[in-house]
Amino acid sequence: MAFGQSKYFSDNLVENVKRGIRQKIRRGEWLTLAPFGYVNNLKTKNIEPDKVKSRVIKRAFEEYATGTYTLKSLADFLADHGVVQKKGTPLAKVSVVKMLTNRAYLGFIKHRGEWHNENFEPILTPSLFEAVQKVLTSRKEPRKSKVALPFAFTGFAKCGECGCAITAQYATNRFGTRYTYYRCTKKNGKCAQPYTQEKVLAAQLQTLLQSVSLPFSEIEEMDKQITAWEKESISEKGSVAQNLKEKIRANEEKLNKLVSVFLDGDIERGMYLQRKDLLMREKVGLLESETNFGQQRKNWVEPLRSFVLSLKQAADLEKTPNHLEWKKFFQKIGSNPEIKDKTVSIRWGELWDFTASAVGGRGGQCADFALQNPLLFPNPENVSTCAVFLN
Repeated sequence: MAFGQSKYFSDNLVENVKRGIRQKIRRGEWLTLAPFGYVNNLKTKNIEPDKVKSRVIKRAFEEYATGTYTLKSLADFLADHGVVQKKGTPLAKVSVVKMLTNRAYLGFIKHRGEWHNENFEPILTPSLFEAVQKVLTSRKEPRKSKVALPFAFTGFAKCGECGCAITAQYATNRFGTRYTYYRCTKKNGKCAQPYTQEKVLAAQLQTLLQSVSLPFSEIEEMDKQITAWEKESISEKGSVAQNLKEKIRANEEKLNKLVSVFLDGDIERGMYLQRKDLLMREKVGLLESETNFGQQRKNWVEPLRSFVLSLKQAADLEKTPNHLEWKKFFQKIGSNPEIKDKTVSIRWGELWDFTASAVGGRGGQCADFALQNPLLFPNPENVSTCAVFLN
């Protein structure tokens, strides 16, 4: 009898604990110690973003989303901002991956392998989180990288004849002067492309920089116009907002139906968790779109301002001999750089191609656009200034 009472008490205690956990989950409360970036709030019995650490988390996600960081370099970045292991060394790669895939930063709660809705403030936006997941997915099978040589333009362009990578090497003439040459690796077989000196490539890239560099006075005028647009208040209503609400309502119905199907035993738990996860992530994205609705102007003003900042960078780089920064800049604004017959060619984006046309004096479209918009361009002869507004 004593054993039976003990067993009953133990089972009852376990059931009470499980019931308490389920109630906490329904209220959206965090169950354990707060993850890094959050702190436990004893008054609300929940978690809230740490003022300093949450900013470090957000900055780390933003940096990794650019695609310029590896897991190791991001660990070093976090170490510089105070995020280290107990022994003071940078985080291991597996810890960095765990941080970058932690959906708690979206406001989700995980219990027994299932994600639940939140009742605490998220640190990240769904768009930023998904951007990081895309970078992680693209790097699931990392290639072994060799030790980088001190050549500025390696990894920048491909051979325009056979498509192989361009490598570099030193050569010394009879007077003891050392030169840097770039050539095709010829891994696909025979290739007739000759060697090209680094100074020849540098001269061509400087010319390309000049082709997209505008005077600072014109860049400042663009910046002023963008600032004026940012200050405008825009309110939009209509079918787009209604469509968003219908999608959110449909998503909630799908979630409810999915739970019902699972409770009825018509679907396996693995499939249920997978579909629920997709629907929850879709719902978060829809809610973000609904929140940001009416701010479309801001959504395109920010990329426009980023473009103007790149114009300033081009004007600055034109006057500096930092070849490594030149390479980074061209990788950011162009694509598919090639070297053929000792000549560099880069495929510009649409906006940068138009800017190059305007700088080169082929600005007929700009002039027409300026004449049609006298409030924006009181001086239509200054055609290069308006190139930024035509995308």
